[in-house]
Amino acid sequence: MSTTEQNYRIAKEIYAGRGVDTDEALKLLNEIPVSIHCWQIDDLSGFENPDRGLSGGIQATGNDPSKARGREEFMANLTKALSVVPGKNKLALHAVYLDNFGKFVDRDAITPENFAFWVEYAREHGLGLDFNPTYFSHDKAESNFTLSSYDPAVRAFWVEHGKRCRKISEYFGRELGQVCVDNHWIPDGYKDYTIDKLRHRELLMESMDEILKETIDWNYTMDSFESKLFGLGLESYTVGSHEFYSNYAAIRNNCIVCMDMGHFHPTEVVSAKLSSYLVFGRHVQLHVSRGVRWDSDHVVTLDDELKEVMLEIKRQNAFDKVHIGTDYFDGSINRIAAQALGARSVKKAILYALLEPTKQLREYEETDDLVRRLVYSEEEKTLPFGLVWEQFCEMNNVPGADWLEKVL
Repeated sequence: MSTTEQNYRIAKEIYAGRGVDTDEALKLLNEIPVSIHCWQIDDLSGFENPDRGLSGGIQATGNDPSKARGREEFMANLTKALSVVPGKNKLALHAVYLDNFGKFVDRDAITPENFAFWVEYAREHGLGLDFNPTYFSHDKAESNFTLSSYDPAVRAFWVEHGKRCRKISEYFGRELGQVCVDNHWIPDGYKDYTIDKLRHRELLMESMDEILKETIDWNYTMDSFESKLFGLGLESYTVGSHEFYSNYAAIRNNCIVCMDMGHFHPTEVVSAKLSSYLVFGRHVQLHVSRGVRWDSDHVVTLDDELKEVMLEIKRQNAFDKVHIGTDYFDGSINRIAAQALGARSVKKAILYALLEPTKQLREYEETDDLVRRLVYSEEEKTLPFGLVWEQFCEMNNVPGADWLEKVL
């Protein structure tokens, strides 16, 4: 028996004394997919035009030399990062990560054929796929308006891109036999004082209606729309706000809301918002990032809000309705390690939540025994959850605490 197994037996006994079955928690953790974004590996440069810089209110900062140069190095580094992430995983792609077969393919002309190599990669590595249209870093996005542009030609270009991305997502879903979440985020907005906040939103709604006109089976693809508080150079007005997308999803009912944990005011937390969607039986796309001051895209760590989000999902038994994915890019540290660290942190947070004695705590709340609710919630924080995590890594043949040396 390994040291990890011996430690796990001790932890298992401790948790059992609080009514928690650690074996069941590990089984559930192994079945909950986490969608790992691919763009940390190369700062969202992609394969379309890797030398083009980012635009549209986003920026990857840092000068660590680990950024992948070219598709071959990108794929090797991505594979290395995924090799130390235990459990069931998906891979989230952006539309700029295409195979253009040696010639330029603009975004209103992409087809499933340009992404067939990703289906092969997913099958080889036992992954599902999610997708994201890329509505930024393009000549037709330089005005900071895409789907809500006053220019009908610009809107038509991006609407066609959105439609084609839906078909690619449907292709992923059919080929891999699991739903592909097609997540739309647009950078549209103004840097300074804005007079007409309504017209751009009317145009965005028209564009979204056109993109979603074709009915696609939700068993294959599910469209989500991601809000943001602001972007660089877009600090005063964001067309695609949280309120806008929430209302649209409620009225149209053929899409869902994506909430990024770093896209809200500093005093707002996603953990407090989830139940407002779950009470209506709504699905939610969750992008896990870590906001630091104005920047929403720091590498995910096991902080308090991440644990609170996963606890909320667990308490509502909603892991089948909340689609969990990572979303960040940090160029200041090794890109491969950053990719793996964020994904592992999300998995740890899920396990932390699964090990909570929720039934007992809920009984304290229902009987108005608020002191026990508080005290035992606090005592749970120091239980040996790390020993259970090490067991999860070992059962998946993935390194535990010493994983870093495998990817550097």
